[in-house]
Amino acid sequence: MAKITKEMTMSEILRKYPKTIDIFLKNGLTCVGCPMASQESLEAGAKAHEIDVDKLLNELNEFLEE
Repeated sequence: MAKITKEMTMSEILRKYPKTIDIFLKNGLTCVGCPMASQESLEAGAKAHEIDVDKLLNELNEFLEE
């Protein structure tokens, strides 16, 4: 089973699971195409945007299970 972790970069997640873009956008992470997305972990990006990383991570992984 696929699993997204906090340590993965946003670019890595989107490259592996492109359909997750809607979840990123819904949660206010509209910078998914910016240069930082390839260097910043999911945890760092969520923190920078004041998003609960655990909630986001759960939402992403639940989406993959569907």
